Amino acid sequence: MIDTIDTIDIEAVEAMFDALNDVAFFVKDRDGRYVSINRTMVRRCGVRHKSDVLGKTALELFPRALAETYLAQDRMVIDQGKPIDKQLELHIYPGRSRGWCITKKEPLFGKDGAVVGLIGTSQDLGLLDDLHPAYRQIARIAQHISENYRDNISLKALADDAGLSLSRVERLFQKVFQHSPRQLLLQCRLSAARTLIEQDPAARIADIAYECGYTDHSAFSRQFKSYVGMSPTEYGLHVKNGA
Repeated sequence: MIDTIDTIDIEAVEAMFDALNDVAFFVKDRDGRYVSINRTMVRRCGVRHKSDVLGKTALELFPRALAETYLAQDRMVIDQGKPIDKQLELHIYPGRSRGWCITKKEPLFGKDGAVVGLIGTSQDLGLLDDLHPAYRQIARIAQHISENYRDNISLKALADDAGLSLSRVERLFQKVFQHSPRQLLLQCRLSAARTLIEQDPAARIADIAYECGYTDHSAFSRQFKSYVGMSPTEYGLHVKNGA
């Protein structure tokens, strides 16, 4: 359990992360406002100073589609006190260039046991480009999965289009992204489902499952519960009641 924001030596932690060029560090309060960041986070936001970020939310700093994803993650961490580990995400950097990152978020608890905010890191993976000659091919496959998760995706066909064997794609995915292609597909579908439920808690579970690429809504319910910690129906009630 990580303690309340007030009792953490944020300046010392921030100074440590300032030395890391490929890891963005941040602390947010319960309302999603940034209260501490490192220099990499400043560059990622496309601003010049930490003061341009502190006190703001993701909606004020990032394209809306990305910001809503980040805020949905924040809500899950804060509302449920549940960490997010190794979340693979596509990010748009200043200059509109795209890159991948691995995000981790941990809840911060107050002395009374209530969640008062979160602390997290986001490691840039695009910097591995020069070390992995097939990175661009793998990145294109990852982007295709993230944009077309609703479809019946054939990983074999994507590998063939890239001129790679399926086994090589899977090995490179794991090496570069720390995920398999199937894990990314599952993550994209379940993250989208969580967002749809938040937008309409009364929606039919079967409709949400279909919208997110599932033909078997019972399999969807099992995977959603494993991902979120509660069933789609329970999560809908949780959102509806403002819990």
